Amino acid sequence: MMKRINIARLVFALAAVFLISGHSYGFDLEKKVVKAKLKNGLTVLMLERHLSPTVSLYIRHRIGAADETAGEYGAAHFCEHMMFKGTTTIGTRNYSLEKKILDDIEKTGNALDNEKRKGQKADPKIIQELSEKLKKLQDQGKKYSIPNEIDRLYTENGGLDMNASTGQDITTYQVSLPANKIELWARIESDRLINPVFREFYTERDVVMEERRQRVEADPDGKLYEQFLSAAYKVHPYGRPILGWTQDIMNLSPDAVKKIFAEYRAPESIVIAVVGDINPPETLKLIEKYFGRIPVNNKKKNVVPAEPPQTEERKVEVLFDANPMMIIGYHKPTAPAYDDYVFDVLETILTKGRTSRLYNLLVTEMGIAESVSASNGVPATRYPNLFTIFAKPRYPHTSAELEDVILREIEKIKTQPVTDMELAKAKNQLRMDYIKNLDSNGELAATLSYYEVLLGDYRYISNYLNITDKVSAGDIQKAAELYLNKENRTIAVLNHK
Repeated sequence: MMKRINIARLVFALAAVFLISGHSYGFDLEKKVVKAKLKNGLTVLMLERHLSPTVSLYIRHRIGAADETAGEYGAAHFCEHMMFKGTTTIGTRNYSLEKKILDDIEKTGNALDNEKRKGQKADPKIIQELSEKLKKLQDQGKKYSIPNEIDRLYTENGGLDMNASTGQDITTYQVSLPANKIELWARIESDRLINPVFREFYTERDVVMEERRQRVEADPDGKLYEQFLSAAYKVHPYGRPILGWTQDIMNLSPDAVKKIFAEYRAPESIVIAVVGDINPPETLKLIEKYFGRIPVNNKKKNVVPAEPPQTEERKVEVLFDANPMMIIGYHKPTAPAYDDYVFDVLETILTKGRTSRLYNLLVTEMGIAESVSASNGVPATRYPNLFTIFAKPRYPHTSAELEDVILREIEKIKTQPVTDMELAKAKNQLRMDYIKNLDSNGELAATLSYYEVLLGDYRYISNYLNITDKVSAGDIQKAAELYLNKENRTIAVLNHK
């Protein structure tokens, strides 16, 4: 879903708070960020900033698509949808009456799914009867439900930037509010973790199916990216789509979504970040009051299988009625391994800016590409990931022609160290990116919660520039020799059918 949030935007935000002095980029996070752990294991990060009477709030769950069970892929993303359907007290006119109908809906929906799974042996009459009964029950349920009440509550109380997202590694819920509305947020968010009601399950499942059709089946970029990851990862769940495969989405049951929900509401997997006009001790008391009620989950998590070392080049071709494009990816370590910093610098050298190495060569000088971009950390960060290059040939040039030139340039990195000028320019670019972006409560909350939930330490970002400053041309050459080789490479190409 994202590399590790845009480093450039994040570190500058921290720099604005902790100040950069000379060439030392260490930030005094210990004195500025208040970290606390509730008795149930939930982690809280707080940063007091009185620039405006507002606060940004992030809840990160260390659960994503990588944690799903076989046959239930897409459950984490679907669960995110369900979390906006309300609770036993939010989004209902009379929950005691509504619950009876919801129970009947689930029972009927499960029976309908079971009959459909019979395929050719399914009884059309039973399917029709169950479909009509399900629709009737859903119509009855609408009399008791209040759609989008969580959205309404936030909007009416000055909420901005309300969003949620599911990735391979984590699930995120965020909102910015007036500082005097923190208790409202705590009430809403804790309630939907403790007392969620998965209303409109089967209609929302159809919504997710349509989302997949639009973002994958009918989108050349989405189709190619999905096939690329599927080829690059044969064992590890990073090879699966976040939305899930079509067959899995069609058969997702309420039990499957409840199962993944039980995993990601476990307090030991949750990090909350609160940044803005707050009093940390008072804020912590509020969070303890509401979120401290979440019970500890003692269930052991599933072991995620490691991806075996790749031993030969993998290629995949996708035929689509669209302009050609390609993706080249190499397996590599993830953060906080030193080589991950090295690849951040290489990414900048290759494609950041019009004078970057690949952009200048392929787009400006040779004119064989419409676009080219490198991305370190695809598709996520919790496990070893990929250094990836995305490119689109410019007509009448072909993907094959573009591939040859890109691979030739990759080989040059191994045999010819990057110049001092390129290295200095890349590091300056990283620093300038920090300065060009305005800081905000939201960026800080996003940063702190992201690194805490993934790496177990929000302070990763505080030393980021110090470490990237140490990256040498020799480091880049060694990393390229070790990882950017044919047997470790996956190439996916989309051609016009």
